[in-house]
Amino acid sequence: MKRLIIPVSIVFLGATFTACDVLEEAASMVTTTSTTNTTPQLTNTEVISGLKEALNVGIKNSVNLTSVTDGFLGNAAIRLPFPEDALKVKQKALDWGLSGQVDKFETTLNRAAEEATKEALPIFVDAITNMSISDGFTILNGGDGAATKFLKDQTTAKLVAAFSPKVEAAIAKVKLTEYWNPIITKYNSAMTLTGGEKLNPDLNKYVTEKAIAGLFLMVEQEENKIRKDPMARVSDILQKVFGSLTSK
Repeated sequence: MKRLIIPVSIVFLGATFTACDVLEEAASMVTTTSTTNTTPQLTNTEVISGLKEALNVGIKNSVNLTSVTDGFLGNAAIRLPFPEDALKVKQKALDWGLSGQVDKFETTLNRAAEEATKEALPIFVDAITNMSISDGFTILNGGDGAATKFLKDQTTAKLVAAFSPKVEAAIAKVKLTEYWNPIITKYNSAMTLTGGEKLNPDLNKYVTEKAIAGLFLMVEQEENKIRKDPMARVSDILQKVFGSLTSK
């Protein structure tokens, strides 16, 4: 009986070791496959496409929000105030009882920005089209506002040059100078008598810079929404590219 037990035990142990080897190998294969499949690799083309898509969505949403009546005037974050370098003019005008003129001027400043913004979309879209792919992953992983900052750094000068004529036309359309001229004329006449400094800020430059800054602020808000809120990723490429950030 003892002679039979020993061979059977050896066979049983050998089978056990073989089964363990098979299980370990299978587990290794599952782990390797799982690790490979959970983190999809993004190509440079996908990254830049996702960034351009995000900016396009942000720009369209921003233009839609700002190019309507009260788009600037009713938004405290981007509302155009009285020009900073002419606050002395505003204070004097209020002292002289011209508060109605001041209010009309500030309202019309914002109307000019709202009117000009209607022409902004093709200018911004063209700028996005020319974005380089070289900084794609840096922008993607750069955190809130990174894509907007990149776009701003690369395009602001061109946008000012292209946007300025639109603002000039908008200023003429809403008759901004009709509200500005009585205020500044009276102020500068008073300065002539007192020897004070005359002021007359470039309203076209002021509205242009403020309108572009306001648009970029809105674009940044839209970009950050896409980064953080899966519901804001309205296309497959946005879901894939920005979804890769939340899966890390």
